[in-house]
Amino acid sequence: MKLNFKKVICLAFLLPLMIGQAFAWGQTGHRVVGLVAEQHLKKKVRKKVMQVLQNNSLAEVSTWMDDIKSDTAYNHTHDWHWVTIPDNTTYEQTTKNPKGDLVMKLEDVIAALKAKNLSKEKEQEYLKYLVHLLGDLHQPLHVGGKDDNGGNSVRLQWFGQNSNLHRVWDSDIIDGKDLSYSELAYFLGDASQQEMKSWQAGSIKDWAYGMMVYRPQVYNLPPDLKLGYKYAYQNYSTIEKCLLQAGLRLAGVLNEIYG
Repeated sequence: MKLNFKKVICLAFLLPLMIGQAFAWGQTGHRVVGLVAEQHLKKKVRKKVMQVLQNNSLAEVSTWMDDIKSDTAYNHTHDWHWVTIPDNTTYEQTTKNPKGDLVMKLEDVIAALKAKNLSKEKEQEYLKYLVHLLGDLHQPLHVGGKDDNGGNSVRLQWFGQNSNLHRVWDSDIIDGKDLSYSELAYFLGDASQQEMKSWQAGSIKDWAYGMMVYRPQVYNLPPDLKLGYKYAYQNYSTIEKCLLQAGLRLAGVLNEIYG
């Protein structure tokens, strides 16, 4: 079989960018959220969750929604990974995506799981949706406010390599630490009881609004759009906090559903 050399070169150039856009939080970040959540489940809840997931851990299933993006049977879920809420606007004031959005679908999935009338197959599917989408909600650029595709349209350089703002927050900063997801989850530490109670309170919309407050620092970019150690240093603690919040909130939701 003959290969078109120009097409191969083009694909080799585009593939890193495509991969960077495909995985919200990156696989490492999503697995961190799953592991943190699992560590904070009530004993009977953990047992039930493992039963629903057929003995797969939350970390294992956390990337499932990204894995199925190439399956046309799930094309209807593509827009569920993000939501647009402009500055100084509430979710209720926004024009809703008829295909669904991150806030809408998280609320729908949680309500369906709480109703406890799903088939075993649907319950497993919805639980996987919940694990992934709650992680997405805590990546600030998945709660977008501009016409830049959640930062995907902001082309820049990351340590001299072509990237984009969304990818920097999804995976570039995290990957720069060269940690496994279990190491990263361990280094996050834990929240105080007061912090945990505060973080687990509120609604999906409240948690989305909480991500909007990071926009000024996310878009605090140098004129030459060349990012490196300084930007990573300025934002890594925020990423750690968002991952920890996501894991603890996921645990709280699951404890409420199955507790």
